[in-house]
Amino acid sequence: MPLTDTAIRAAKPSQKPYKLTDGGGLFLLVNPTGSRLWRFKYRIEGREKLLAIGSYPELSLAKARERRDDARRTLADGGDPSALKQEARKQAEAAINDTFRAVANEHLAKLEREGLAEITLAKRRWLLDFALPALGDRNVAQITAADVLAVLRSVETTGRHETARRLRSVVGAVFRYAIATARADNDPTFALRDALTAPKVEHRAAITSPAKLGKLLRAIDDYRGQPATKAALQLMAILFQRPGELRAAKWAEFDLDKAIWSIPADRMKMRRPHRVPLPHQAVAVLRGLEALTGGVDLVFPCIGRGQKPISENTMNGALRRLGFGSDVATAHGFRATASTLLNESGKWNPDAIERQLAHAENNEVRRAYARGEHWDERVAMLQWWADHLDALKAGGKVLRLVGE
Repeated sequence: MPLTDTAIRAAKPSQKPYKLTDGGGLFLLVNPTGSRLWRFKYRIEGREKLLAIGSYPELSLAKARERRDDARRTLADGGDPSALKQEARKQAEAAINDTFRAVANEHLAKLEREGLAEITLAKRRWLLDFALPALGDRNVAQITAADVLAVLRSVETTGRHETARRLRSVVGAVFRYAIATARADNDPTFALRDALTAPKVEHRAAITSPAKLGKLLRAIDDYRGQPATKAALQLMAILFQRPGELRAAKWAEFDLDKAIWSIPADRMKMRRPHRVPLPHQAVAVLRGLEALTGGVDLVFPCIGRGQKPISENTMNGALRRLGFGSDVATAHGFRATASTLLNESGKWNPDAIERQLAHAENNEVRRAYARGEHWDERVAMLQWWADHLDALKAGGKVLRLVGE
């Protein structure tokens, strides 16, 4: 006897599940919990199968009968209603999981698991934000080179040529991840390599004249601003690490008695831990700073925001106030200064200089064998460099270079 809405509403749960049959394979399963679930029972190739149709009252009796009839038509056409439902579910999931946004988020999560620095991840997220409004909800496999180019052009037309170039690279990484996870067949950014305006390369300003360097060092020693900013500039000159590595330094990384600064891998650009020998001039600067900021975690805390370090703009701003324009000197430029003058001195193995700069070896074979820290040579080199800076600062005789 067919079911009625009155009979369904009157059905009460019992200790065991029971069925209310409607006919044509459709029945309502009443569970002890009170849930009432529509099921369609059918046979295919001699096997009995059940198809979940929905729950009552969300799915009415009339709608349940419509779905039963649809399933019976599928059977009459030689299909399997359960297989058809599973395929529809997969397509619905693919519509969500195969979007550019979903693939990009997966790719970022993978990079995070692999230990990519948070600052680098933040830059990637920032770049992807340019692409997500136009591409985020699109199926990644259906996005064309023209679609990506439109996004890149929208950035390029604002004059941010370098940002557009980096965006192409980051978007390309998402497509390559989609290919690797079988959700796309090609990387449309490959065809766009020559489509963007090449950004004008602007090298960071750096002083490489010994006399001018001496003038800069004297100006830094006379700086009357924040002591932490002055100390940061002094240490940039002596140690020439990347500004971000120095700015975010923590007191726990320093062993001043052993004169070693140990930078953890997660703060290094190349994702490798790095040890820096500290000449006695650097130790003296840090000892003096320790009395001011030794009570907090960061060596160079931002005023009023002790949990954040000073910015690179803080150091560059100090250089401007000292009279050194952005075309003359920058915080990052101390690296080029040291690299140039140390190499020109002819006293030090270029590999030791590169190791001190924490550069990555471009040649993969050479990189596999060049794993030594050149520690002893770097200890001597850093002390020589600090002494050399003192001589330049005092206006003393500049050591003659090889070949002069």
